[in-house]
Amino acid sequence: MRSRHLLAWLGFAGLISLAIPAAASEPVAMVEDVKSKSAGVEFMEYLQAGKVIPLAPKDVIVVDYFHSCVRETITGGTVTVGADHSDVVGGDVQSQTVQCDGGQLHLTTQQASQSGVVVYRALPKPSAAPEDANAVQRTLYGLSPIFDLGTSGGTLVLTRVDQPGSRLELALKPSDLMHGKFYDFAKHGRKLVAGATYRASLDGRSVVFKIDATAHPGAGDLAGRLLQL
Repeated sequence: MRSRHLLAWLGFAGLISLAIPAAASEPVAMVEDVKSKSAGVEFMEYLQAGKVIPLAPKDVIVVDYFHSCVRETITGGTVTVGADHSDVVGGDVQSQTVQCDGGQLHLTTQQASQSGVVVYRALPKPSAAPEDANAVQRTLYGLSPIFDLGTSGGTLVLTRVDQPGSRLELALKPSDLMHGKFYDFAKHGRKLVAGATYRASLDGRSVVFKIDATAHPGAGDLAGRLLQL
């Protein structure tokens, strides 16, 4: 009888352990910059709601929120990442609203694993085309996007949806990327066309995005330039 109860308990505990990761939320923000030895986070790291970041009095971190388009520069204190802004105790926060579309992140399993985030959302299969294959999925507010490739290289293909025949192919090496997977057009002196619509493709994955007509070149706000593939 005792062994039977033990087996039942182990089975129940196993179900609980499987259910815990499912409660993990998607990333809500990203570290744009960090000057700290104790924060425990890195440049270009995705952040989940509830993440606690300890800062020494002179430490500085810049956090960009994807959905609220809020950019925070935080000096010192204890930072708790929220859904659309940070809760800071004992520190100073300077916030500004930047241009971004508040788009939902669509990380692949590999991207989520590399960023330390567990995502349990059914993503569309690459082969399953939407009703309108050219429908715009994201709007970017910089002419020089940052692409999260999710891999350490490959051939990134950019095709103009609104102007057939215009195509850019970039054979990317690990040395071209930041933190092994981010390709920043601004760092390589590249820019796209304001008001244009593109399809970005890599390794069977693609996303259709539009460049806002008022977008500017260069290293603008992270939340308005980041695109996941």
